Amino acid sequence: MSLGLFFALLGAALAGATSGVGSAMGVGIAGQAAAGVCTDNPDMFSKVLILQLLPGTQGIYGLLIAFICLSQIGIMGGGADTAMSLSTGLLYFAACLPVIIVEPISAINQGRTSVASIAMVGKREETFGKSMIFPAMVETYAILALLISILAIFGVSAL
Repeated sequence: MSLGLFFALLGAALAGATSGVGSAMGVGIAGQAAAGVCTDNPDMFSKVLILQLLPGTQGIYGLLIAFICLSQIGIMGGGADTAMSLSTGLLYFAACLPVIIVEPISAINQGRTSVASIAMVGKREETFGKSMIFPAMVETYAILALLISILAIFGVSAL
């Protein structure tokens, strides 16, 4: 295996792993608040569950980037370029960096924002629609990082 292929695989692996860890933490943080609300009012389960699940999307984004990167370097189809140059491997790694860095931070912060929204809904159920806006704003940056990584990976592939 070449050093270039190693860095390309490392980028894909870290994109999936860091995003998954961040999402697990964000969903866990929000889940604790959701459980607290449901203890007092079990009828709120479906509303707080939606707010709890929002930080899970970053894990999906990381997995998507990992799949795209692996497919572009040939791992998914079985024809990996084992002689990939170091510079190409580093370019794939760099293309994964927006997701590696932004997704876990976004997921954790979205979990914290979801906690506040869950508390809001717990006190006033009619605020559910408005409460979703706060964690959704954090999602914006996760989506931007996803788009940058997608464009960068396809840009490396086009070289």
